Amino acid sequence: MNSQIFRDDLLAGEVAIVTGGGTGIGASITRELARLGAHVVIASRKAEHIEPAAAALSAELGREVVGRVCDIRDRDSVQQLVQGTIDRFGRLDHLVNNGGGQFFCPAEAITPRGFDAVVSTNLTGTWNLTRAAADAWMLEHGGVVSNITMLTQGAFAGMAHSVASRAGVEAMTRTLAVEWANRGIRLNSVAPGYVASAGLKRYPKGLGLVEKMQSIVPMKRLATRDEVAWMVAFLHTRAGAYITGQTLTVAGGKDLWGDYWPIPDPTPMPPLHLPSDPWEED
Repeated sequence: MNSQIFRDDLLAGEVAIVTGGGTGIGASITRELARLGAHVVIASRKAEHIEPAAAALSAELGREVVGRVCDIRDRDSVQQLVQGTIDRFGRLDHLVNNGGGQFFCPAEAITPRGFDAVVSTNLTGTWNLTRAAADAWMLEHGGVVSNITMLTQGAFAGMAHSVASRAGVEAMTRTLAVEWANRGIRLNSVAPGYVASAGLKRYPKGLGLVEKMQSIVPMKRLATRDEVAWMVAFLHTRAGAYITGQTLTVAGGKDLWGDYWPIPDPTPMPPLHLPSDPWEED
């Protein structure tokens, strides 16, 4: 199957690493980049996750998708992934930092270990891959980096650990985009809203959050995984050649409207007082 949006040879001969590229949004990004002609290496922390995904994607796409085990929190593991990719293909043009982790939890119930694990994966892991790709190839030859984040402009109740780390990624992206612009490196963040993917199955069922999601999106539907992948592909082709340091939101307007987090009213409600200055009319 060819890309529904782009010409098939736009990335012919180029090389991409997609972390978390074997599941969900990452798998759709892998498909799209491979359809455009790129050699794609996907990475995940567990061999039992990445090896079947690489084999199935290779069969589906009719071209090899390489699977590699990598713990993005471990700098030695990251170095091996990046250098192994360059050793095999001779270059590294594209990096998609999609690998990450989170769990839905009220802030007061997040353990220190849980908070540190999410930050070390989402923020430090993104830094590890980005720095390794830059040092090994991109600072000398240029390249494109996309960081998959989340909606960070407002509150994201139940995700304090994740939204903090993702906001850090977006700030880091803006900063690196300025520092490395004259080295031919473009970096952007892609912030999906609610996406119809298997990851939603991990949300607590008792709160009915998944059922409410479509209702609180102005477009009244969830994003497809392909719609996120198309945005990433756009940034990694010449169409995005003058875009860097940006956070592009793919959310159907969710970032503009709506919320799901119930906040009970106190009993009684506080008295309402509207102050005025002496010179104002009542």
